[in-house]
Amino acid sequence: MYEFLEGIIAQVNPAYIVINVNGVGYKVFSPTPFNYEEGEKTRVFIEQIVRENSILLYGFATVADKDLFLKLLSVSGIGPKSALAIMAAEDSESLASAIEDGEVKYLTRFPGVGKKTASQIVLDLKGKLGSHVKKSLPAKNLSPELQDALLAFVALGYTQKEVDRITPKLAQFAEKSADEYIKKGLSLLLKK
Repeated sequence: MYEFLEGIIAQVNPAYIVINVNGVGYKVFSPTPFNYEEGEKTRVFIEQIVRENSILLYGFATVADKDLFLKLLSVSGIGPKSALAIMAAEDSESLASAIEDGEVKYLTRFPGVGKKTASQIVLDLKGKLGSHVKKSLPAKNLSPELQDALLAFVALGYTQKEVDRITPKLAQFAEKSADEYIKKGLSLLLKK
C-alpha cells in the first residue's frame, strides 16, 4: 500500500523509528534505526506487512535494501524479525556476496539462523541477488537524491556498467528530486 514515507524523524528507538508525516506519527521498524537522527527530514521506503493480529511497517533507506528484505522474506523460515536482524548485522553488499558464494557457515552467525535456514537462504536466493553484489557506491559528491536514483536503477535490474555510463550525464543537471532523476535516467538508459 505504501511505497515511502517522507517526513521528520520524531523518535529513534533500538528497533524502530517514528516518522512524523503531516502530524501523523508512523512507527516503522528498521534494521538500522540509529542511522536516523531526531528532527531530521528523510524519506523511508516502506513495506507494509499485514498479519492476523497486526499491521506493521518496515522501513529502509534505499529501494535496494527494501528489495533485499523482500527477497529474504521469500525464504522459508525467515520472517520479518529475522530478516531485519540479518540486515542489521551486515551491510547489503556483504550479505549478498556471502549468499552468492554459498557461505552457509558465514550465514549461521546471524541471529536465529541455523545451518538448515542458512542452507535454505543460499538455495532460494543464490543467483537472484546480482543487483546487490559488488555494486559500486555512488560518489560522495553526488546529491542524496541522485544516489537514491542510481540505487533504484540497480534495483530495477540495470547493470552497474549501464548505471555508471549515465551517472555523469545525470550529475550535470541541477539538483532534482530522485523521481526526476529516475525519469531522466530511464530515458537515457532506453536510448542506449
